[in-house]
Order: sequence, then C-alpha cells, then structure tokens
Amino acid sequence: MNNRTSFALLAVLTAVGTLTLSSAYAQACVGCEKTDGGREAANQMLLMDMPISVWTDKTTYDNNDKIMVYGKVANVSGMPVTLTVMSPLNSVVTIAQLDVKSDGSFETTLNTGGELWKHKGTYTIKVNYGTFEKNNKVLVELTGVTSAGSTNCGPSELSLKGDHCVPYSITGGMVAGASINSNDNSIIVKISSTEDGTFTLSPDKSILNGIFMVLVDGEEADDVEISGNSVTVMFPAGAEKIEVIGTSVIPEFGTIAVMILAVAIISIIAVSAKSRLSIMPRY
Repeated sequence: MNNRTSFALLAVLTAVGTLTLSSAYAQACVGCEKTDGGREAANQMLLMDMPISVWTDKTTYDNNDKIMVYGKVANVSGMPVTLTVMSPLNSVVTIAQLDVKSDGSFETTLNTGGELWKHKGTYTIKVNYGTFEKNNKVLVELTGVTSAGSTNCGPSELSLKGDHCVPYSITGGMVAGASINSNDNSIIVKISSTEDGTFTLSPDKSILNGIFMVLVDGEEADDVEISGNSVTVMFPAGAEKIEVIGTSVIPEFGTIAVMILAVAIISIIAVSAKSRLSIMPRY
C-alpha cells in the first residue's frame, strides 16, 4: 500500500469518526459553554456544524432545580427555536419559543418545581428549527420527587383537591394547573397555548354538575359543545385560563364537614325547641 492510498484511507476513517462523535455528543454536551480549549472545544466546533444542537448544564437534577438549556443553529434564518419538554409518561410538560441570537446560539432556563415535573425519571428536551428535519434532543434525569405525585391521576387527568381526578384532552397548548372555585361552582384550568386549539373536560357529576357556561380569559366562549357532563371549547392562541361553570361543585370541606354541619343544625333546632317549651306558661 503506497503513501497516497494510506493517506486517503486515514482521511475516510477520520471523517467517519467525526460524524459519529457529532451525532452522539449532541445528546448531552455538559459544560460546553465553559470550555477553554482541548477536546471539549473541538466537540463544540462539531456541534456548530450541525443544523441544530442542544445541551444542558447537567444530566441529573433534583426537584426545584433549574435546568440551564443551551443550543446552537448552523444557519440563522430569523425564526425562533421551538422547545418541547416531554415527561417520563410522554406527556407535554412545557412548550416555548426561543429567540436565536445573531451568532446562532439560544438558551433558556427550566424550573423543575412545577406540578408538571412531579414524576421521577427521564425527561426529553426537544428542539426544532424551521423544518422537521432540523431537530435534536437532550435527555435529563429528574430525581427527588414523588413518582405518583399527590394523587394517582394519569397524564390526561387533572388533579383537584388532592384526591379527585378529572379526565381532559387539549390540542394547541398544554395544561399548567387546575383548581375548584366553590363560590362560582366552577373548575378553573390554567393553560399555555401557542396556537388555536380545543379543550375537553369530562368531570364526574359528584365534582361538577350541570355545566352550562365556559369562560375563556374571563369572556364567555361562543364555540362550546356540551354533551351530558362533558364540555368541549375552542380557544384562541395565547389563551391562559378556561373556567367551566356548572350548577353545583364539590363542597370545599368535603363530605365529613357537611355531615358535621348537618348535625350542628339539628342540634340547634333541638335546643331551640326545648327553649321554647321551657318558657311556655304552665297551667
């Protein structure tokens, strides 16, 4: 084998090794922003040649930690990067659009203290830039949280008052939280929407009954479909709150408190009746 053939073979092997390293390293480039030379700097240069890359400051986080996300696009087109975080149950945790700087870099901070970060396991941070082909992801591990959360609710159920699960579905956004408003007989759902979408809620009648109105960001919604005790409403991009109103809602203090109140009322009636009898004149 002559020197020219050996040099050509070496060049091919070097190119194959470079491509393999670039693909693998894009999954986790811990500390890329802090490199000062050597192999990590070379890896950073490889990332810059990819259509889009993404990395985090660490690979493992505890509850309430902040995840620092960094990335780079090869060709800046003026479009934002779409970031999506998926939970270990494959449900959407958050969606955001990130501005790209003139040098192609982007970054954001994710707070793991929210209700949607309640499961232990591997979270997937996906990034997309313009076309579907320009995408990448990084995996992070979340520890130190209760795997089942405060209830046994599934990924497509709202947790209300800690022990009630309400089925729901949503398109065009994600649910950020929910609560019960006993004063207005309603369920309030906070959402984060990036486009026009629909939201469907199917509460049990023991939780919310007699649904007759839906408010979107405080305004009565026109495009609403109510079927039995299930309601579907369309919302515009940017909507933040949906309130489903019924004729009755689960009591604030639960069944035991209602029983105590009933006993108290009966006792008051009995005492009042006895008092009236004691002051009646005797003949």
